[in-house]
Amino acid sequence: MKDIGMLSMVSKTVSQHIINYISTSSGSRRLLLQNFHDLDLPGTKEETALLEHYRALGLLFKRCTLLLPTKERLKYIHKILSETLTAGWDELECHRVYNFLCELTNLSRKMQTLVCNKPGSSRKLELRVRLFCRHVLLDHWTHRSDSAFWLTRILKPWPMVNQARLLYIIFGPTSHDGQVIWQEMIEGPTDESSLKGLANAIKLLYDTGAKGWTADDVISLVDELSVVPREWLLENNARLLILSGNNICFTFMASKAVNGRAIELARLIVFLALVCEKELYCMDWTVRMMQKVCKVFNTAAERKSFLQSVANAFACVTMEMLQPVMSGERDDDDRGFLNLFHLLHAQANFHKEVLYLTMNAVSS
Repeated sequence: MKDIGMLSMVSKTVSQHIINYISTSSGSRRLLLQNFHDLDLPGTKEETALLEHYRALGLLFKRCTLLLPTKERLKYIHKILSETLTAGWDELECHRVYNFLCELTNLSRKMQTLVCNKPGSSRKLELRVRLFCRHVLLDHWTHRSDSAFWLTRILKPWPMVNQARLLYIIFGPTSHDGQVIWQEMIEGPTDESSLKGLANAIKLLYDTGAKGWTADDVISLVDELSVVPREWLLENNARLLILSGNNICFTFMASKAVNGRAIELARLIVFLALVCEKELYCMDWTVRMMQKVCKVFNTAAERKSFLQSVANAFACVTMEMLQPVMSGERDDDDRGFLNLFHLLHAQANFHKEVLYLTMNAVSS
């Protein structure tokens, strides 16, 4: 492949012959391998060889079409898009690539179908869109800023509510056969693996300073995501914020404080403490995050009221978890009882850290 690429630079006639060959059915069969989206490949030698093949093919296309306008170049590359192929192209050209791919694959129409339909009613289409976005547009870039650029192209044409739905389809939890699990965040506490993809996508947009995204945009997206397809369990919301990192977590919480949602914020503190207890994270982190958020309130009276709300939230959540246990409602795996057990330990450790903080402040 590399030798052919060098040969293509000898003359325009030679490069045109190579392009014409690739465009034939026999050339496509030979060069465009058909197992690009094989879910069984990740992590294998076959995957490495496949990616190297497409990188070399992208370089070949680049050399063959070097002197052509962007629109003409796109005619020859509709079946693949790799980092090697578009490296060095300016933003306007990359916009044209995305628009061309959308037109060629009907991606926008497919997304329109997904955001208008009931979640899970078009499972095969959800999987196709997820695989195309991840394997073709997002996952193989070396620089995170490139991934952020393409994710922005995918999300920004849509209203915020649809952005959240698409983000869940592309990065949300899936079953062993690749189907999006829509009830994962609603039916019970989930684990880190189910939220890692979403958290990484949120960090990608926030940390890279992606063009077109403000901090408020990202926080609004997180807020909207927490009701896809219906309101999440607050524990899962807390876990997502922890995985998204300190900056996003604080900004999200500060937004609630500024907008008069102190009661919601207080309950969130409780579940941040619960996740820290379950995952053996430092409870000191939750207390210091609460301390930092307190400074967002303008007056001492507002801060005192907020701290009272946190104490009340611990009591309310404890009673909510205790009630089904006392009434004899037992899960097969005793999940409700274990959750209550973890919450009581979380409350004890949380208040222990508050006392340590108070004593250190007094002694200093």
